[in-house]
Amino acid sequence: MGAVVQCQGFLFDLDGTLVDSLPAVERAWCNWADRFNLAHDEVLGFIHGKQAITSLRHFMAGRSEAEIAAEFTRLEEIEASDTTGIVALPGAVALLNRLNDLAIPWAIVTSGSMPVARARHRAAGLPLPEVFVTAERVKRGKPEPDAYLLGAELLGLAPQACVVVEDAPAGILSGLAAGCYMIAVNAPAETPSLSEADFVLQSLEEIAVTRQADGSVQISKTR
Repeated sequence: MGAVVQCQGFLFDLDGTLVDSLPAVERAWCNWADRFNLAHDEVLGFIHGKQAITSLRHFMAGRSEAEIAAEFTRLEEIEASDTTGIVALPGAVALLNRLNDLAIPWAIVTSGSMPVARARHRAAGLPLPEVFVTAERVKRGKPEPDAYLLGAELLGLAPQACVVVEDAPAGILSGLAAGCYMIAVNAPAETPSLSEADFVLQSLEEIAVTRQADGSVQISKTR
């Protein structure tokens, strides 16, 4: 892992990276697990970083697409309306404001659907991104690279010029597969390919960003 990364733009995951939505996520999915007589640990161990529809198809194997779609709609309504306890993670607002002050392009790239992502973004009081990539905009969700490739494209940047900031194993694999630089924040120690990340941090507060005279962006650790 290097001491400095140079890039042109940022691609941020939302849940667990910029916002602490874990209590709301777990409330919704544990409620769903109870309806289908599934163990909470089994469900919670699978869902993080993935699109909801992917998780539903996994746990509802053999059910019709109509049944799965109905469960998705119900779950989406619950997750979009339950924002109790959702807050920005330490350093998130300051970092995004810093990028805006330096005119550095950034996007949010989330596995959540638009209604859920927008609700959590608002609840956390984050600045508005230039680009907001949600589940509806890609055919293949994380850990496939599609979402981060689209985020880079919509910022007008090559993936290799972007740094992904992620907490979930599926998202870290997605960003690496897209060819981006990787900052893993508060990622599980057993995350596959974690050693390939450029930085492994505990908090966004550890990220320092400066713009160089040639216009390039330099990222380093504060501690």
